[in-house]
Amino acid sequence: MTKKRSNVLLFIFALNALSGCGGYSAKMHRVESTLARGTLESVLKSWQDGAAPESWQEKKPKVVVQDMEWQAGTKLNTFEILGDGEAIDANLYCKVKLKLESPGKGKREQTVTYLVGTSPVLTVFRSAIP
Repeated sequence: MTKKRSNVLLFIFALNALSGCGGYSAKMHRVESTLARGTLESVLKSWQDGAAPESWQEKKPKVVVQDMEWQAGTKLNTFEILGDGEAIDANLYCKVKLKLESPGKGKREQTVTYLVGTSPVLTVFRSAIP
């Protein structure tokens, strides 16, 4: 084996080790399903009660929240978490039925997916794919 090829293989091995390709990183930050589901429920309840998504930055523990409709001022009338969700590596994927109301779109119902993480920080993100 040439020295150049040996260096390339060593670089590829090192890159794989650093990026967690062996699943090590995902195992380190495996989602805690019960905590994730409770966090999602609390976050959605606060939206329903009229809180801003940014308010979760001030809470203990802090939660990073991203939902474009919430951030745009859409009102959440009711929500229903459908099932227990599916734990995949670092996230709990939860289907949620939302009843929303906004000036431009009126009242509507939609089912969306939230990705909830518990480590290294709590996160609640609405998936772009329902």
